[in-house]
Amino acid sequence: MNNPKDQNPDETPDSADAPGATPEQAAPDDAHDTPWAQDDAPEAVGPDARIAELEAQVSDLTDRLLRAVADAENTRKRAERDKQDASKYAVTSFARDVLSVGDNMRRAIDTLSDDDKKGVPDPIRNLIEGVEMTEREFLSVMERHGVKAIDPKGEKFDPNLHQAMFEAPDPTQPAGTVMEVVATGYIIGDRLLRPAMVGVSKGGPAVAPKSDAADTPAATDTPDAAKGGDDKPTPGSKIDTKA
Repeated sequence: MNNPKDQNPDETPDSADAPGATPEQAAPDDAHDTPWAQDDAPEAVGPDARIAELEAQVSDLTDRLLRAVADAENTRKRAERDKQDASKYAVTSFARDVLSVGDNMRRAIDTLSDDDKKGVPDPIRNLIEGVEMTEREFLSVMERHGVKAIDPKGEKFDPNLHQAMFEAPDPTQPAGTVMEVVATGYIIGDRLLRPAMVGVSKGGPAVAPKSDAADTPAATDTPDAAKGGDDKPTPGSKIDTKA
C-alpha cells in the first residue's frame, strides 16, 4: 500500500480532485471564454436605442415604398405612351407602301400642261379631271389618318425633312433654297414618313467680279508730267495760297 507521505512533495493534487475544493477552484482556467461569461452577456437595450432602431426601419420602408410607387407610375406612363404611339403610328408601314400610288397619279397629271389640256377631247379631259380628283381624295384620306404631305418649294433646305437630289446654280435664289420638288415628302404625326426629294440652288457667285472702273487709276494719282505740263489744278484739289 502506497503511503500518502511517500508522494513527491513537488506534486500537488488537482484542484478538482482535491477534497474540499471550492467551485471557484474547480472552474477551468478559460472560464472567461465561455459563452455565458459575464463580459459577453447581452446588454439591456434602452428605450431610446429601440426608438432609433424602429425609426430607421420606418425610414427604410418608406423609401422603398416611395420607390415602388414611382416605378409603378413610370411603368403606367410608359404603357400609356406606347399605347398612344401604337394607335398613332399603326398605319406607318401601310402608308409608306401606298405612297407610290400618289406619286404615280402626280406623274400622270404632270405629263400634260395647262395648254395641252385645252386641246384634248372631252373624254380625255374628263379622265384627267378624274385623276386629279382621285389624287385630292387620296391626300385627304391620308391626312385624316395623320399623314400630311410636304411641299417645300421656295423654302430653306432642311436636312431633317428634305433629301437633296441635285444642286443647280440659280442667282435669283439664296443658296440652299429648294428650287424644285422631285417627289413629295410625307410626315405621320410628328415623325418623318418619307423625306421630300428636292433640288437645291447654289445661289449667286460668292464674290462679285470687280468693275472696270476699279482697275483704272484715279485722276488725282496721275503725275503732272503725264498731263502735258499743265499746271492747272485738278478740280477738287486744294490750292496752296501761301506761295
